Amino acid sequence: MRRANVLTLELQHDQDDPPGYAAAYARVGPIVGAERIGATVYELPAGQSNCPYHYEYGDEEWLLVLSGRLTVRTPDGEEEAGPGDVFCFPDGPAGAHKLTNRGDEPVRLVMLSTKSNPAVAVYPDSGKIGVWPEPGGGPDQLMVRRESNVGYWEGEA
Repeated sequence: MRRANVLTLELQHDQDDPPGYAAAYARVGPIVGAERIGATVYELPAGQSNCPYHYEYGDEEWLLVLSGRLTVRTPDGEEEAGPGDVFCFPDGPAGAHKLTNRGDEPVRLVMLSTKSNPAVAVYPDSGKIGVWPEPGGGPDQLMVRRESNVGYWEGEA
């Protein structure tokens, strides 16, 4: 049995994160050998979010706040969450969410998720849809604007 401690995991940064999204993270699933459920530990410095406002199709996500105070945006508005608070974001538009640290202290949290393939995420604020056909994306990974939709038969012979 493999294990990880979400309070002491070493976190990494993506160097290409834009301002406002400089979150440190560690993917827990690969560490513990998970295949069907994913978990990521995030640490959000003051003023940072982990992802844009979005929802998933086919996946349920859970949030567990470990430390600090977090602003959670959902279709119902914004609310503050603290250590021990758990949220469930169901698949589809009702599960839309964005997590932001509006305080002065870092926030540490865990996001848990089912792992469906293909993965589909919708970003309502920017009108984008992302599709990841396989873990890591693969050659058919796609991020498009919703208005770029074409008809089923367009371009077919």
